Amino acid sequence: MSNEHDIKTLNSLIETVIDSADGYSQAAKEADSSRFADIFRRRGAERQQLTVQLQGKVSALGGAAEDDGTVLAKAHRMFLNLRNSMSSDDTTIVDQVEAGEDHIKHKFEDALRDREVSGSTLADIEEAYMVVKAGHDEIRDLKHALHGHG
Repeated sequence: MSNEHDIKTLNSLIETVIDSADGYSQAAKEADSSRFADIFRRRGAERQQLTVQLQGKVSALGGAAEDDGTVLAKAHRMFLNLRNSMSSDDTTIVDQVEAGEDHIKHKFEDALRDREVSGSTLADIEEAYMVVKAGHDEIRDLKHALHGHG
C-alpha cells in the first residue's frame, strides 16, 4: 500500500493552509487600524500551526512536506495588494479574507470526500478541517455583521 496519494492530498492541503496563513498576515497588515487585526493575527498563527502539524503527517508517511504556497495564491496576493492600495476599509478586507476562507473550506471538503485517502489520513484531515471550519465561520459571521445581515 503506497502512501503516495495521501502525501499528495496532504501536500495540496498544506499549500492552501500556507496560502491562508499568508492571507491572514496580509489582512492583519492591511487592517492595522482595524478592530479585526487581532482576529486576523490569531487565525494566521493558528494556520501556521496547522501547516506544521500537516507537514508532520506527511513526513510520518515518508513524504517530502510542501513548504510553500501555491503560485496561484502568490498571483492572487499581488492582485489583492494592487487593489488594496486603492481601498482597504474593514469591509473590503473581511470580504477578501472570507473569499479565501470559502476556498480553503471547499478544498478540505473535497479532500474529506476522497475515497482513496487512507483512514488515518482522513482522520488527520477531519481534525484539521475543524480548525479551518471554525476560522471560516468566524470570518463569515464578521462579513454578515458588516454587511448588515445575520
